[in-house]
Amino acid sequence: MRTDTIQYKEKGGSLSLNPIRQNSLLPSGGKFIESQATESVDVINPATQEVVSHVPLTTSEEFKAAVSAAKQAFPSWRNTPVTTRQRDKLAMNITIEQGKTLKDAQGDVFRGLEVVEHVCGMGTLQMGEYVSNVSSGIDTYSVREPLGVCAGICPFNFPAMIPLWMFPVAVTCGNTFILKPSEKDPGASVMLAKLAMEAGLPDGVLNIVHGTNDVVNAICDDDDVRAISFVGSNNAGMHIYARASAKGKRVQSNMGAKNHAIVMPDANIDAAANALVAAGFGAAGQRCMALSIVVFVGDIKTWENKLAERAKALKVNAGTAPDADLGPVISKQAKERICNLIQSGVESGGRLVLDGRNIVEVVVVMVGRREKMTITEKRGNFVVVHMVGFDHG
Repeated sequence: MRTDTIQYKEKGGSLSLNPIRQNSLLPSGGKFIESQATESVDVINPATQEVVSHVPLTTSEEFKAAVSAAKQAFPSWRNTPVTTRQRDKLAMNITIEQGKTLKDAQGDVFRGLEVVEHVCGMGTLQMGEYVSNVSSGIDTYSVREPLGVCAGICPFNFPAMIPLWMFPVAVTCGNTFILKPSEKDPGASVMLAKLAMEAGLPDGVLNIVHGTNDVVNAICDDDDVRAISFVGSNNAGMHIYARASAKGKRVQSNMGAKNHAIVMPDANIDAAANALVAAGFGAAGQRCMALSIVVFVGDIKTWENKLAERAKALKVNAGTAPDADLGPVISKQAKERICNLIQSGVESGGRLVLDGRNIVEVVVVMVGRREKMTITEKRGNFVVVHMVGFDHG
């Protein structure tokens, strides 16, 4: 059984790969070890439906070992003084596992590295405050101290950026960390952990576990985990917040969004149309700030044609294709969900200006009354821009 890095090779003008079994970063001399789990989740390339790798569902014993390693590493790590390679490899891995274009994947990595650059100044950011003589003979001061073992639960849509929001900040503040990447695209997190180890991060300071609901619940319930950071869907976020906060943990839960644009009658048509298409269809709509509803004040007909024209010109392909504007959504199930929502909008009276359901990717522009359509109420990631007219007269 292979336990090395994913190997890519050229095959018939496209990239193919040999599926591997991902390893967990657990306390074994600071090395990645093969999980003893009997169950695993397949990581599937959204563009080709090839199996990229197999993610073992971390066993209860392995999860406890990861928490124990983080706990043991914490006392020495908290007192350790604070003191752009591999970008292309990370970006390629993200494109293969998640489906986004290479340009988007490179941005994913770059935005994450901006956080790393920021935390390199943590020595000054951690300074406390001191105020002398606030009252007769009384001075006050504050000291920032690390909490202990912290955990991060990540979504699929930004496999590098969101983990880099989490563990660099936590560990430079003196905490140890348990990172659970999405089971759909864990490769970038594994690569980042290996780079951290090469840079000298001590054993046990950063640990990676894989899994789905059971591992998430274990993170919420474990007494040694002091704080949790989550990014993802509303339902999962509310569950994690309720379950973990009931255990007395600090929880930050960053959940889904429903984003609107309002276009005024005097807006520049070309500039606004370009901005709307980029906001609605960029990253295949799989980001929390993706635009899903546009409200036009005044006439809507001109905008229909402009948006449909711009959307139709988008090139849909595997993310590795140099000219791709859109890659695939993350899974077949995601595409089916999107198509079902579009159909529900049609059945509710919506009119499709551009129907892209029969191509590899789904690019749709829809017009209709918002209050009658289920699609306008759904939060989540899907490549649909819904247009609504508003008469301000």
